[in-house]
Amino acid sequence: MRIIKETHIDFMAQTGKAGILSIALIVLGIASIVMNGGPKLSIDFKGGTMVAVNYTEPVDINEIRSSLAMVSIDGQTFDFSHAEIKHFGDESNVAVRLPSLDDEPEQFAHLFVEKMAEIFPVLVPDNKSEFILSIEKVGPKIGAELSGDAIMAIFSALALILIYISIRFEFKFAVGAIAALGHDILITLGIFSLLDLEISLAIIAAFLTIVGYSLNDTIVIFDRIRENLKGLKNATISSVINESINQSLSRTIITSLTTLFVVLILYLVGGEVIHTFAFAMIIGVIIGTYSSIFVASPVVIKMGSNN
Repeated sequence: MRIIKETHIDFMAQTGKAGILSIALIVLGIASIVMNGGPKLSIDFKGGTMVAVNYTEPVDINEIRSSLAMVSIDGQTFDFSHAEIKHFGDESNVAVRLPSLDDEPEQFAHLFVEKMAEIFPVLVPDNKSEFILSIEKVGPKIGAELSGDAIMAIFSALALILIYISIRFEFKFAVGAIAALGHDILITLGIFSLLDLEISLAIIAAFLTIVGYSLNDTIVIFDRIRENLKGLKNATISSVINESINQSLSRTIITSLTTLFVVLILYLVGGEVIHTFAFAMIIGVIIGTYSSIFVASPVVIKMGSNN
């Protein structure tokens, strides 16, 4: 059953406006990344320690920050007042992210948890095992290796996609698909920078998922374009692409909406652990659907006009 009946929308006539929107989003994102000195990387890539604790009542972040200005651990004094300290879930849960330290004491994370307990001793659960929600630690060397692996994974995926689509379709279709995927990743990365959100391994997984989702939608449209090019030999490539997108529109909307509903539910009720992953997927579904129509297809037209 088709939700949307036969349509005759001139999508290619709107590529100028869509191009302005895409360029504006990409420029804003890149400007934010440059001003922030690069993407905000999690301890997965920079190395460091993340401690999450649970008090019995809501606590004031500013009071925690001031208490961490001068902390003595194993005979050394540290200033953690500039570390990332935030609530998650509710205001009784606190997460602290600490950068890697050259002279880090042994059992540093557990000693730091003890200092967190000393800030509000009456708000520490009777069962102290319930106080510690999680402790994550990544060394700087491992973080650097993970950064390299993440970049390699993304570029390897794009290279294989370029080869696959060049074989299955034509090179101009491959260029259009890669342009759309690069567009999706740049905009998602830019939005994360504008909102000051961290890039973690989970977000890299989201990026690769976005690449797969966007590519699937693009290939469906490309497949219809290829079929129509054979049947409409006297038509212009622009009219063929418009016809192909209109024919695929019902399927595209159904797929996008069902996927969007799932990731939206994950975002709303999935909890802190999956929150940013779901947010990246929401952006990816919307931008991926948009780019399949307004980025990949116009690139095919431009490449075709140069042949």
